[in-house]
Amino acid sequence: MRARARESLQDRIVSLIHERRLAPGAAMPTEPQLMDLLGASRNSVREAIRALQALGIVEIRHGFGTFVGHAPLDVLTPSLTFRVRTRPGHGIRALHDLVAVREILETGLIGSVALDISEARLAALDALVTAMARDKEADRAFHSLLYESCDNELVLQLIGLFWDVYHEVEPALGPPEDRAAVIVANHRRIVEALRNRDGGGAQEAMRLHFRDVKARIARAERWLAEAGQQPA
Repeated sequence: MRARARESLQDRIVSLIHERRLAPGAAMPTEPQLMDLLGASRNSVREAIRALQALGIVEIRHGFGTFVGHAPLDVLTPSLTFRVRTRPGHGIRALHDLVAVREILETGLIGSVALDISEARLAALDALVTAMARDKEADRAFHSLLYESCDNELVLQLIGLFWDVYHEVEPALGPPEDRAAVIVANHRRIVEALRNRDGGGAQEAMRLHFRDVKARIARAERWLAEAGQQPA
């Protein structure tokens, strides 16, 4: 009981969701019911619900009530972007670390994708590679489609999160570069390795793609150093 008393109201509402085994999309107890169950004031309950809404843990549908949310990882985009941007030296080192984590994730997965990728998916990936020359969002769609067959929602959300944060802070890397041809070539190598059912080749093509990204970050580090700013 003492441990429960030390929990924040947000934690107690989350515990209530778990105790009642409420699945995403299920209706939450009403505000008066939460007040009664938790022994809290109306304002405190509302404040806690708003905080949980910001995390995607609950969803407020005006006119219908409050429901258990799906807690998508994209709610972390603002805080992760803030973390990168507020590091010394425009967060270049933090951005490098972010890309390194994404590289580990994607190179670890790509080998298994090569084993059973369909011709239809290869054709869709080809179309996205072609679109990358004019549409930056095609890059994001490519990586999402690549791992769709893994049947792992967490993987797809993490890759989307890392992609979004990188492109949010990309201006910190210095003047824009016309890299469309390089991006297309890197992704074309990945598709060709997958078409050959070459898991090791797909992993190497993915590493090459990330080496290019990390090289751009290294150039930004040098650019900051020359400008008299110390990257962190």
